[in-house]
Amino acid sequence: MGLLNWFAKSAPVARKLPAGSFTVDRHGNVMTATVGAEYPQWLLDDTGREVLSLFRGARAAGMPLTGLDLNFTGLHITAREMQGGAIIFFSPQNAFAASSSAERDRA
Repeated sequence: MGLLNWFAKSAPVARKLPAGSFTVDRHGNVMTATVGAEYPQWLLDDTGREVLSLFRGARAAGMPLTGLDLNFTGLHITAREMQGGAIIFFSPQNAFAASSSAERDRA
């Protein structure tokens, strides 16, 4: 029976969209976060590193970039550079995610 478990597929995991903000230092380490605990730390780390990479790439290309706005289907990401690090904001764009985060804040 153990052989059959190799071929079993795990069920996909549906996660709520993150809401909140976090800051990263110049090395990409998360310093502070208001994003919920259900959002995995490794995703915050990856997002922070990618944002810092965008800022560094723009600086290397001679393009002054101090902020960026990314709009996805259900998520808006805003980032601002801060002395080598960055502050990153997550804002869900669908009504369900926005209402559930507002209800959670009231509780």
